[in-house]
Amino acid sequence: MAELYLPLKWLHVLGATVLFGTGLGIAFHLWLAHRTGDARTVAAAARATVIADFAFTLPAVVLQPLTGFALAHVAGYPPDSRWIVLSVALYALAGACWIPVVLIQRRLRGIAERCSREGVPLDGEYRRLWRIWFALGWPAFVALAVVLWLMIARPP
Repeated sequence: MAELYLPLKWLHVLGATVLFGTGLGIAFHLWLAHRTGDARTVAAAARATVIADFAFTLPAVVLQPLTGFALAHVAGYPPDSRWIVLSVALYALAGACWIPVVLIQRRLRGIAERCSREGVPLDGEYRRLWRIWFALGWPAFVALAVVLWLMIARPP
């Protein structure tokens, strides 16, 4: 079992890096596009964001709990350790924010594409959804940042 520790740890750290880094990167990319107010720019950024979430974030979302629980088992950490329980709870919070964010991103993309085709500014529905998207991003970001700390520190 000990021979599994390093490969599992590598996969877990890789998954955490992709999850956190991709989330932060695509949020920044979409935020910059949003700031332009240009429907065509927002549509292009939202298309890339939706693709990135399904190509990178989703596999990392699935990989993290699988490698995390396997790693805890191989390392001998009890699954009811406070830091593991807190990590799982924070991960669930981030997921509860991420799922609506993905759905909102698809709607933002559709609205921006429609506004771009029609040559009209981004509408009130876009702005309403944008505020929700932005608000949901913060608890997810903070939760994952704390999970990263818990992974590293493993406090008693």
